[in-house]
Amino acid sequence: MVLACGLLLAGCSSESRPAARGEERMRLVAELESKGIGDPAVARAMSEVPRHLFVPDHLTGQAYDDRALPIGSGQTISQPYIVAYMSDLLDLDEGERVLEIGTGSGYQAAVLAELGAEVYSVEILPELTRRAGANLGAAGYKDVRLRTGDGYVGWPGEAPFDAIIVTASAPRLPARLLEQLATGGRMVLPMDGAAFSPQWIWLVTKGADGVIEQRRMLPVRFVDMTGEIRDKAKAK
Repeated sequence: MVLACGLLLAGCSSESRPAARGEERMRLVAELESKGIGDPAVARAMSEVPRHLFVPDHLTGQAYDDRALPIGSGQTISQPYIVAYMSDLLDLDEGERVLEIGTGSGYQAAVLAELGAEVYSVEILPELTRRAGANLGAAGYKDVRLRTGDGYVGWPGEAPFDAIIVTASAPRLPARLLEQLATGGRMVLPMDGAAFSPQWIWLVTKGADGVIEQRRMLPVRFVDMTGEIRDKAKAK
């Protein structure tokens, strides 16, 4: 299933994006800046995206707390600090093509779109794809492209991508996604640590000579990436 969010809410544009709860967003941005998020573009994006439209109705009162929240189907919307941190690591330029693995509620995709990226997002759970499409439409992000499928496979028909972001923890570096990363591209993803060790966010770059470099950045706790990559890991 592939959705273009503009089809879900006709006439919704960035100019008509809901402006409610702006003070709460600015308070959140100030908190993120105090924790080290210093990129002005990322701070601006976080101040613009209405996170309360991406959480369940009964949790909207906690939407601008710097914490992860459940969104159903055993999944969560990431802590705003982690969304900002991973977005900062991508170091995006206007118009770059970004593949997101793990759409969830659509919040990270909205932040990437706010940064000026051309966003393609893959979600393995159909119900979350539909919900994310509705959320993105309600928030005015009409150009995000959504697809239901196994994130390990990526979106080869639209590759290569300037950047890839994975929002679920993989047991190893996903080879198929690496193939879809453009030369000079960046991938940001959490990967499992050793037994009883934390997951870590990794920054992976593909140099002009094709050499892959990996840098371990931050200990985190994400839900596991499901699908083929996890099935193969369990079979070993």
